Amino acid sequence: MKIVLAYSGGLDTSVILKWLKENYRAEIIAFAADVGQGEELQGLRKKALATGASKVYVDDLQEEFARDFIFPMMRANAIYEGQYFLGTAIARPLIAKRMVEIAKREGANAIAHGATGKGNDQVRFELTAAALNPKLQVIAPWRLESYRNQFPGRREMIAYCAKHKINVQASAQKPYSMDRNLLHISYEAGILEDPWFDAFAPKNKDMFRLSCAPEDAPARAEIVELEFKRGDCVAVDGKKLSPLEVMRKLNALGGKHGVGRVDMVENRYVGMKSRGVYETPGGAVLQFAHRQMESITMDRETMHLRDGLVPRYADMVYNGFWFSPERRALQALIEETQKHVTGTVRVRLYKGGLYVAGRKSPVSLYNPRIATMDADPTKAYDQDDATGFIHLNALRLKVAARIHGKA
Repeated sequence: MKIVLAYSGGLDTSVILKWLKENYRAEIIAFAADVGQGEELQGLRKKALATGASKVYVDDLQEEFARDFIFPMMRANAIYEGQYFLGTAIARPLIAKRMVEIAKREGANAIAHGATGKGNDQVRFELTAAALNPKLQVIAPWRLESYRNQFPGRREMIAYCAKHKINVQASAQKPYSMDRNLLHISYEAGILEDPWFDAFAPKNKDMFRLSCAPEDAPARAEIVELEFKRGDCVAVDGKKLSPLEVMRKLNALGGKHGVGRVDMVENRYVGMKSRGVYETPGGAVLQFAHRQMESITMDRETMHLRDGLVPRYADMVYNGFWFSPERRALQALIEETQKHVTGTVRVRLYKGGLYVAGRKSPVSLYNPRIATMDADPTKAYDQDDATGFIHLNALRLKVAARIHGKA
C-alpha cells in the first residue's frame, strides 16, 4: 500500500507519518506544499526521510496559488461572515489537488492528512479528493478511535517521538496554533479559545508575524497605486507584476502599516463556533482597491447581483467546495462581471486604515457632467421625470398604508 501524506514536519504529522507506516504497513510518500510559509519548510525533506518516508515532495505552488486561487477569489470580493479573507480555506483545495496528482503519479492507494475531526480542513481536503479522484481512499487518523486512544494529548505524542527518535521541537502545551501562507497567517486554539482574551493588547505583540501593531506603524501615511485589468491587479506603483509578486509587494506594504488584522468568532462548517485571529495585510489592500475599481466601472444591477451572491461564494470556499459545479458556475458569472473592471486606484495606508485617494478608468461609468448638482449640460437627466418615478414606487406603500392603517 502507498499513502501520500500531507506533511508539515510538525509534531502531529511527524507522529502520523510513523504511525501510518507501522499500522498500515504502507509506503509513505510525504508531501509539503510551499504556499508561502517561508522558513517553516527548511530541513523538512531530510526530516521526513529520517522519520520513515520513502519519498518526499516539496513543491513550490506559490505562483499557482496566487494566480489560480487567490486572484479568482478576489475578483469575487469573497469575505466569510464579513471579516475573514479565507486565507486557510483557499489554500486547502490547492494542496489537496496536488496530493491527488502525486497519488496518480506514484500509484498510491490513499491520501492522508493530520486535520482534526472538529475542524474545517478535514472537509476541505476530502471534498477536493472526492471531486478530483473519488476512487482514492482518505485516511484521517484523528477520526480513528484507536489513534485518539493512543494519543489523548501532546505529552503522549512527544513521548512517541522520543521513543522513535523523531526530532521535533514541541512543548506539552502550545499557546496557540498557527497556519501561514501567501495570503495570511491564522492563529487559533490555546490561549485564544477565550473570546475575552485581547489578542491585540500591547503585551501580545510578539504573536504577530506579517504586520506591525497599528499604533507602531509609521506616523506618516503612504500612498500606493494599483492598476487593474479585468478585475486583476497587474501593476503596483506603475511596475508590472505577476500575481505572486503583487501579493508579496502588498503583504510588505500592508504589514508595514498594520493593515489587515482581524479577530473574530466564526461559524465552522461542522457546526461549532471558533475564535480565530488573522493577519491578511496584502489581501486587505487588494480587496479594498478592487472594490474601489468596481465602483466606477461596474453596472449597478450587475454589481448588486454579484454582491448578493458573495456570501454564497464565500461559503463555498470556506466549506471546501472549490471544485464543486456550483462554484465553477458562479465563477463564470464573476468573470463576466469583471470584463470592464480596468483602471487605477490610489490607496492611502495609515496606522491600520485603508482610505481611497483616487480612482480612474478608461471605461469609467461615472460621468461628472450627469452627476453634477449644477445644470446638466448633457440633458441626459430631466429632474421632472423623478416626480412620476417616485409616484410609481410609492404606490404599493400608499395602498398598504391605507389597508393596514385602518386595521
